[in-house]
Amino acid sequence: MAWNVFKFCTALRALGSVIIVFVLGIVSLTYYVVVLADYGPSLFLGGLDSLLSLLVLPLFHSLLVMLLWSYFSVVLTDPGGVPPNWRPVTDEERGEADSLVESEYNGSDLASNRLDDLDHQRVRFCQKCNQFKPPRCHHCSVCGRCILKMDHHCVWVVNCVGAFNYKYFLLFLFYTFLETTVVTLSLLPYFIAFFTEGEIPGTPGTLAATFITFILNFAFALSVMGFLIMHLSLVGANTTTIEAYEKKTTPKWHYDLGRSINFEQVFGTDKRYWFIPAYSEEDLRRIPALQGLEYPTKPELNALRPL
Repeated sequence: MAWNVFKFCTALRALGSVIIVFVLGIVSLTYYVVVLADYGPSLFLGGLDSLLSLLVLPLFHSLLVMLLWSYFSVVLTDPGGVPPNWRPVTDEERGEADSLVESEYNGSDLASNRLDDLDHQRVRFCQKCNQFKPPRCHHCSVCGRCILKMDHHCVWVVNCVGAFNYKYFLLFLFYTFLETTVVTLSLLPYFIAFFTEGEIPGTPGTLAATFITFILNFAFALSVMGFLIMHLSLVGANTTTIEAYEKKTTPKWHYDLGRSINFEQVFGTDKRYWFIPAYSEEDLRRIPALQGLEYPTKPELNALRPL
């Protein structure tokens, strides 16, 4: 008998509040160690210690604000659902919409999600939601609905990562990497002092908290760096984690319009908004991809589409 991993979806939803509390717990511990225990008191010692604190504390607080802003933007932003009664756009030249493929209408959801160069224009139907599926849309078994341009369901943000919050997720990874790197480097002298004869100020509890915080932030910095590199490569190819897996045998990807345009379809064209979890009104109006329903494709690949 096959093992149904989706039976744990309810448990994942129930863990949502626990995960958020865990993330905030790590942030609180880090704040206590860096600001209250180590670099805060050093600010009033004078000399090199004060200078170092003046460098670390503003940078730490700035990155922390952006990290939390990005994190809660991912958590609280709907990733994008299919609008009620959404129907495929009719092909005006042919006078009708593309016909449903039998395997997509009557087959499994996994079969309906398979992609290739010629399949991307066919109408897809989700049996679980009993509705048509826009391009690049996938059904999430944890959320129990179809998500526009779904990348994955992330337990750390207790939400799906899709068309409307993918940029926020990337910024969360970016600022988490910067913040954990800053914390790791700032606590490195204290960590080294544990294994040397150097004198470390503080109580035993403070020293233990500093040691744990260093280990946690170092581990997160390394792991988040890997995820960040992976997702930046996906952005450069204008694909998602799910699509990267599904098109592994496909040599050409019809949504890859070049790195510059691919980047703009996620971050927008207004540079003032690139590093904050928000979009300009003009970008939302001008870039259809940010609405999650329409995505431009390569004209030369569209020409391969059978009539």
